[in-house]
Amino acid sequence: MLASLRHLRRISAHRRLLVGSFSPLNRASRPPAILLPPSFSSSLCSASSSVKSLDDTTGRATSIAHHVLEDEGVPYRYTDAYAAIELALDSVVKVFTVSSSPSYFLPWQNKSQREGTGSGRRILTNAHVVADHTFVLVRKHGSPTKYKAEVQAVGHECDLALLTVESDDFWDGMSFLELGDVPFLQEAVAVVGYPQGGDNISVTKGVVSRVEPTQYVHGAAQLMAIQIDAAINPGNSGGPAIMGDKVAGVAFQNLSGAENIGYIIPVPIIKHFLSGVEENGKYVGFCSLGLSCQPTENVQLREHFRLSQERTGVLVSKINPLSDAYKILRKDDIILAFDGVPIANDGTVPFRNRERITFDHLVSMKKPEEKALLKVLRDGWEHEFSICLRPLQPLVPVHQFDKLPSYYIFAGLVFVPLTQPYLHEYGDDWYNTSPRRLCERALRELPKKAGEQLVILSQVLMDDINAGYERLSELQVKKVNSMEVDNLKHLCSLVEGCHEKSLRFDLDDERVIVLNYNSAKMATSRILKRHRIPSAMSADLMDEEAATFSNVKTASSR
Repeated sequence: MLASLRHLRRISAHRRLLVGSFSPLNRASRPPAILLPPSFSSSLCSASSSVKSLDDTTGRATSIAHHVLEDEGVPYRYTDAYAAIELALDSVVKVFTVSSSPSYFLPWQNKSQREGTGSGRRILTNAHVVADHTFVLVRKHGSPTKYKAEVQAVGHECDLALLTVESDDFWDGMSFLELGDVPFLQEAVAVVGYPQGGDNISVTKGVVSRVEPTQYVHGAAQLMAIQIDAAINPGNSGGPAIMGDKVAGVAFQNLSGAENIGYIIPVPIIKHFLSGVEENGKYVGFCSLGLSCQPTENVQLREHFRLSQERTGVLVSKINPLSDAYKILRKDDIILAFDGVPIANDGTVPFRNRERITFDHLVSMKKPEEKALLKVLRDGWEHEFSICLRPLQPLVPVHQFDKLPSYYIFAGLVFVPLTQPYLHEYGDDWYNTSPRRLCERALRELPKKAGEQLVILSQVLMDDINAGYERLSELQVKKVNSMEVDNLKHLCSLVEGCHEKSLRFDLDDERVIVLNYNSAKMATSRILKRHRIPSAMSADLMDEEAATFSNVKTASSR
């Protein structure tokens, strides 16, 4: 588990996500993008926008394109660095996005439409620039023409997206960039994009200062990232970070409250995203062991678990019941090695020369359904287990992009599944302003079975039928007529299929709601009409069974 929790602010959507890093990170609001050839395993073409961009306030960034050699007073501009930037300029496009996010307090309607711009055959850009998109346009550097683009794949965890443009005219004169390697510390990179404050393309420069797993603001995943000594301001995010004549990564966020600290998505993460799309036709996600581990640096802890000086590893403290590891590993096991790589007592593994990185990075680079070999110490004896890895979803979803929220209304009681986007509706400081119990469950509880949701009573739309129940909102619904609730769809079927005279809801704190079923069913129609709500349930709940049981629409109002 993460030792401390802080908030990450997302510029474009004005939301905040809980993270485990010690400082908040700002994700660029309208990131750039990168263009890819038909086979994009090793090369790509980049696009930039006016999101949060990389910006060197010292003015050094322009030296990449306009370098003057002071030797003997002879100026020159056409260096290797300049040639690389020239190639990037022909590979970067500006992305214009129109998006509309749903309201989680009023899940039957969307918030107002908003516009954004970003930098981006295929275009690689940030996922946050096309999240909840309704319309996407792209424009080449030096061209006044905008072309319609389609979103092919989106990976919200890694903040990457692929766009396609059908027009052949768009691709005329475009160059493709090749993917490089992870840069070493102190290597210089140049970021190309469209930062705020102007409409033309911009080039800024930074130096690599750190390579380690970092909280990705948009999807709240912990993945490898490269820190550079330049800020990612609105406009550069999504643009390529150039090292030599190759791409070292994609700019995507910066550190809130700090000057000239930005982050780029490294090539291993990009390749993992692209290979998944290429092999499966869609984004497949990043794998997880489903474990929460504790360091074993304390001598007494090590002695208790018979971990000798020659051995190192981490202690398993919690296992996700939906993971394959749940069937094999046990609480208090010591993981000594992952795929033959020894794990240190602090949970790190070797990475390039004298650098180290958490072993979670090795896990995340595995493909779904791929197996890993774990060496485990259990009760003083060593064992080896082969465990199948796959992406795992939390009990309470961290994000809900590109889909409408689910809801169900009965007798003015609005039921929704608990999600972090729902908690974000409480404002930027949602961790402190949202209901404490719901917040803690969102962050800590694990699912016990597939498809499980925490269903809550979001609000009460006042009517005679529910008078006196208005203070019971924001509580979890545990049972309906003594049946435990698995998820919102299950609750809907229990209510719609009720054959009893009374309908009983058991909530948190032993609170109870009891309604006359027939009276409540009739009241639902008039409440929907009064509040101009088109349907008593979201579209995802309207399967054939639900439609047969329930047709409580405003048209049938009494």
